[in-house]
Amino acid sequence: MKAWQFYCVGMLTWGLCVVAVAQTYPSKPVRFIVPFAPGGGNDLIARIIGQKLTERWGQPVVVDNRPGAGGNIAAETTARSAPDGYTVFQFNVANAIAVSLYKKLSYDPVKDFEAVTQLASSPFILVTHSSVKVKTVQELVALAKAQPGKLNYGSSGNGGSGHLTMELFKTMTGTHFVHIPYGGAGPALSDLVGGQVQLMFTVPATAFVHVRSGRLHALGVSSLARIELAPNIPTISESGAAGFESTAWYGVVVPAHTPRAIVSRLNADIVAVLHQPEIEARMTKQGVELVGSTPAQFAEFIKTQIVKWGRVVRVSAARVD
Repeated sequence: MKAWQFYCVGMLTWGLCVVAVAQTYPSKPVRFIVPFAPGGGNDLIARIIGQKLTERWGQPVVVDNRPGAGGNIAAETTARSAPDGYTVFQFNVANAIAVSLYKKLSYDPVKDFEAVTQLASSPFILVTHSSVKVKTVQELVALAKAQPGKLNYGSSGNGGSGHLTMELFKTMTGTHFVHIPYGGAGPALSDLVGGQVQLMFTVPATAFVHVRSGRLHALGVSSLARIELAPNIPTISESGAAGFESTAWYGVVVPAHTPRAIVSRLNADIVAVLHQPEIEARMTKQGVELVGSTPAQFAEFIKTQIVKWGRVVRVSAARVD
């Protein structure tokens, strides 16, 4: 029995108990599990939020990168952790995709977690290595159709958002690219910059530094509207794939049965961090839109995303390689 459980024995009601737990939380380091390798959009946002929570709590928030299996290894680790608020997980679009992409999961993305808040969302940028002599989505489609299967694309891993976004693109444009999965968007982007793969979908936060250097070309944005950060980059929807839309999103969950008072404390503190002017300005410059939803709103959002990506998996016939 944990210390807080002993303390609760003497309380008059469970409601008083969880309030007392929340008042002393956190009293030790908090592990923030991220399902991909360092260097990608998931990792960037987790480290920014983790740093600010560390300052707010006076307790370390330790980012624990657990890449592999499209985010499933990290999710399973979280689901099996103690529901005490000291293990939090960056739940993202890949975990919603996994429900349909994998025949059998060792966790339930709805029942095994308590939603805390959606952190942010971001469109993807379709980028190519400078050696690929195309400057528009239309030119890329024409090249891919002329040389089917000759271009490779990188992604954060099988079942990740970059993987399924490209599968959606392939389906809507009638093209074929060879998938090279990595353990995170960071390693995939490094190989793209180095020319080992030719294209990928990645978030603005990690794409634009290489676009500005000329190593990569930005062909299109995955949102339905152009983004303020780069209004000169057309949407993929307006570039011949009408209705194309895909976004990366990130949120926080904890293991199921975590005391509601702790969930509420986490929600309040994380949302407060998101609303700090410094964080808002920093994220806006990275092309990231901050959200800060309630636990109930995020739980409902996860359910709608599971349905949406289930349709994409079925239509694209995507599979885990």
